[in-house]
Amino acid sequence: MKNLVKVAIVVTGLYLSGGTASAQQKFAHINSAELLQSMPEVKTADAAMEKFGKEKESQIQAMNSEYEKKGVAFTDKQKTLSEANKEALTKELQTMYAELQDLEKRIGEAQEKAQQDMEAKRVEFFNPILKKATDAVNAVAKEKAYAYVFDISQPTMIYFGGGDDILSLVKTKLGITATAPAASK
Repeated sequence: MKNLVKVAIVVTGLYLSGGTASAQQKFAHINSAELLQSMPEVKTADAAMEKFGKEKESQIQAMNSEYEKKGVAFTDKQKTLSEANKEALTKELQTMYAELQDLEKRIGEAQEKAQQDMEAKRVEFFNPILKKATDAVNAVAKEKAYAYVFDISQPTMIYFGGGDDILSLVKTKLGITATAPAASK
């Protein structure tokens, strides 16, 4: 984002200077969010992420169910505590309590590991898609001799006054047909 601001400042400076350099440079824009939503690979990656997330959620839910069962067993056992069985039952309750604490710790660790695994999968699934989109934008920019291509989906865009929209050219470069549904704004 800092680079985008720096580029915007440089572009503004070149434009305002009225020098010959600004007259030779072409500017374009693209909505990267719309581009990504139109790529079939994103739908595939989203589905794979959802499936992976459900698997992780299922594993943690199973651990939570086990924890609840052991908690109920602990509470039921605790209700039977009396002076007559206090000595024997206290040790058993301490063991059960230690097991509950251990299981609670493992659940926390499993949740943290699931978050890390989800982030790793997200990188694994989406980085190649982002690279493909970036490569296509770069190729179109070079083919059409654009000096700058701005992403209008970024919140740091302060002013947008035109330029050529190269979204359709990039979609063509990626082989995405015009019938693909566009993302809603």
